Amino acid sequence: MTNTTVAPVRGLRDLSDSPGSPGSPGSPGSPDSPDPADFPDVNRLIALMTGAEKHAPAAHSTTDALWVLYNKVLRVTPATVDDPRRDRFLLSKGHGPMAYYAVLAAHGFFDEELLRGFGTYDSPLGHHPDRLLVPGAEIGSGSLGHGLPLAVGTVLGLRAQGLTDPRVWVLVGDAELDEGSNHEAIAHAGPAGLDQLHTLVIDNASATHGWPGGIASRFEAAGWSAATVDGRDHEALYAAFTAPHPGRPRAVVARVEPKG
Repeated sequence: MTNTTVAPVRGLRDLSDSPGSPGSPGSPGSPDSPDPADFPDVNRLIALMTGAEKHAPAAHSTTDALWVLYNKVLRVTPATVDDPRRDRFLLSKGHGPMAYYAVLAAHGFFDEELLRGFGTYDSPLGHHPDRLLVPGAEIGSGSLGHGLPLAVGTVLGLRAQGLTDPRVWVLVGDAELDEGSNHEAIAHAGPAGLDQLHTLVIDNASATHGWPGGIASRFEAAGWSAATVDGRDHEALYAAFTAPHPGRPRAVVARVEPKG
């Protein structure tokens, strides 16, 4: 049965608030972070990106979840993008990056003027994000099914370096779960107890294949902690994102309106 209950909230920032760490000033909730009331401005920023974008629904489906992550959860700022103790965010759903770019601009990773050149020949902001060109991007993505396996490898790499505090987040689309590589990653992460790993599934009912009991039950069957929430409800997203899950990776399924 899908677990839709959420344990008491514990903010991730509480784990590391020492000066100079990813939890220091400039992190989520600090005076330097955008006010939550600024969320509507993300739509203005997205509107700056014009051109032959074929995946606007994919971008808009992620807007609320991305905003809550960057504004209230992730311990990474423009000043700490190279800090080994930072949280990592991997956008696997890279074929619709407009919301991602807008949220990065809103949080100061690059100037919003770059958004106007989205998708043009000499712009760093391509139709798929490139980690070598986009400030704050951890991976280049777009081909479905790569992000979750990369996130598993990232957690294993951090552990090998003795870095057990940074959290790794990966955003995937529900249709990506049609790819077998994701299920191999899910099957490994649960028994391995990779509790630094967090998977955010944006469910806009575009998957070809379903799962008995819903998407969250697939993760739970492999030993993950999982919850399903309204992908437009910021409070529900935050509670699900910050719920404790000791010894288990975490999956949050954010349901949004079906892809039209």
